[in-house]
Amino acid sequence: MLNNTNFRIGLGTDLHRLAPNLPLWIGGFRITESLLGCVAHSDGDALVHALIDALLGSVAMGDIGTHFPPSDDRWKNANSLDLLAQTLGIIREAHPTFTIVNIDAVVHLERPKLGVYRASIQETLSTTLGLSVECVSIKAKTGEGLPPIGTLEAISTQVVVLVSI
Repeated sequence: MLNNTNFRIGLGTDLHRLAPNLPLWIGGFRITESLLGCVAHSDGDALVHALIDALLGSVAMGDIGTHFPPSDDRWKNANSLDLLAQTLGIIREAHPTFTIVNIDAVVHLERPKLGVYRASIQETLSTTLGLSVECVSIKAKTGEGLPPIGTLEAISTQVVVLVSI
């Protein structure tokens, strides 16, 4: 099986400043408990943005800014799950056999604690991507009080994907 499959790994990261009176979206799921949200051109979903970069990187097709530049008003306040779906279409047009094997993600956020949201985020992403929920790993870490994560100034995400083409 390994000789007939071309596996690729992609890595994506994202960092957004946090500010009051903005919604906080993580993995396509709105975290209503948060008093802070992401400053961004789109909806600011740092997890989905890192996932898009990881997927595009796995097939050497640029990054989120290449396909959805913040200088383009078409993407103003865009839903990141819509951008993710468009990204899959772009990749599958170039690589018709493209398949996501698994996703491993880390969200760095001081609060709110994300443990209670993990299953909802996994379900949202797995449904959007047509994957089994067991193929989507979401981990959460705090900043231990250190800037910029621990001082509530920012959210940071890291995503690794394994794909086959």
